[in-house]
Amino acid sequence: MPDLIKIGRTDGPIEDRVRQLSSVPGVPVPFEVFFAAEVEDAIGWERALHEAFDDRRVNSRREFFRVSPDKPFAILRMAHSRNVTPKHDIADSKEELEALDRERRRGSNYSFANSPIPKGAILQSVFDETIECQVIDERSVMFRGENTSLSRSALVVAHEKGHEWKTIRGPAYWKYDGRTLVDIKEAGSEIEG
Repeated sequence: MPDLIKIGRTDGPIEDRVRQLSSVPGVPVPFEVFFAAEVEDAIGWERALHEAFDDRRVNSRREFFRVSPDKPFAILRMAHSRNVTPKHDIADSKEELEALDRERRRGSNYSFANSPIPKGAILQSVFDETIECQVIDERSVMFRGENTSLSRSALVVAHEKGHEWKTIRGPAYWKYDGRTLVDIKEAGSEIEG
């Protein structure tokens, strides 16, 4: 579900739960697992995360939230959890994986020309806020001394964090002023400062 995250728990293997969720009619592509953790009191942590992001919940009867995935990740790090995030995408067919990759590429051709984000702005990675890039022009950023795209640089970080994804929607994985570029674009709001 583009630009939405699911915050939930499972008692079994994460791969089985992802396959179950992805096979529901109406789900367009397999779920992408940003982070999965094994924690003590999973019910309590799930409840706490749902309460923390309740104002970002899409439907009060569902576990889907319009929030950057780094927000619940930051909270779960405090749970002294064990990272059990699958390294690879989970899908039942090659066609499903191809559909997921196509969806990741959608919207990755981001332009700063129509954005309130100024040239020279520093962006932080959703995966790790200490990893940054700088806006160079309408279509490029400077990342580790190289002029590159948002998607290429985000994919490098995703690989460093253990994900074996082939593609990534870069604007969803870079933040400015605490909000992803996708959120900023969709809100159409001005940036202060």
